[in-house]
Amino acid sequence: MQSPALPPANAAAAPTQTHYENFPVASWLCPAPLRPPIAAIYWFARTADDIADEGYADAPTRLQQLADYRAALARAALPANSTDAAPLAWPEVFVPLRAAIHGFNLPVPLLEDLLSAFEQDIHRTASGAQYADRAELLDYCSRSANPVGRLLLHLYGVHDATSLAQSDAICTALQLINFWQDPSRDLPRGRNYFTQEDCTRHGVTLADLQALHQTPEATKLIADCTEWSWATMQKGLQLVHTVPGRAGWELRLVVQGGLRIVDKIRAQGYTTLQTRPALGKSDMLVMLARSVVM
Repeated sequence: MQSPALPPANAAAAPTQTHYENFPVASWLCPAPLRPPIAAIYWFARTADDIADEGYADAPTRLQQLADYRAALARAALPANSTDAAPLAWPEVFVPLRAAIHGFNLPVPLLEDLLSAFEQDIHRTASGAQYADRAELLDYCSRSANPVGRLLLHLYGVHDATSLAQSDAICTALQLINFWQDPSRDLPRGRNYFTQEDCTRHGVTLADLQALHQTPEATKLIADCTEWSWATMQKGLQLVHTVPGRAGWELRLVVQGGLRIVDKIRAQGYTTLQTRPALGKSDMLVMLARSVVM
């Protein structure tokens, strides 16, 4: 099946849910007044990720589109009384995002960090570069994942340093879990998140990874990375008791969604080069039960 086309800059239709998601987005658990800005943040990130990753455009074309997208963000962030009245590109993304930026004083640098991560993905995919070590991979996560959590905490009125650090741990863990869930999809597309240091320690060659060979060494590599992700998640769990009201219950489900994927990776013996684990309806019952006792 052909990959979805890149979203046109002049598309006027509202976004529709076309992507598999592990975790709920702007669900009914979120406070109603916050659903529009949460959805705006999600579609900003989702569309940028599609520009970086979907379809068949080459790297220079993708980078130019992201540059245009970054310019549209800058225009959306202009003061409400700005004399620049030209229509926004990607209006289905930036009209609601502009309302969220001005209505909730969203920190625009966090949105820019997301674009920086997508640009990095394009460069690395084009060059076939591998992350050297976990510190380098965590730097990527600090821009590809952590800004979303911080933006949500901003909406919830949570700003203390401890909560921000816990949010970063949860978001980084969710990003890492996604990496170890998806190598059977990512590696054929030129995306490799197994670091050189980890591969060397476990005796895994780049050729074996690219060929999706589930060798005993590769299985041990995935197990090590998965347990690292689980341990990272544990550092942020107390945040569910800080985020207020229904939003806190939404966060519990997000966390449990990630941990449930870890369960499934473990249950299949860490063989995600061969089989991609995914959440089903029965998993929601497990996640709900675990959310209650957190």
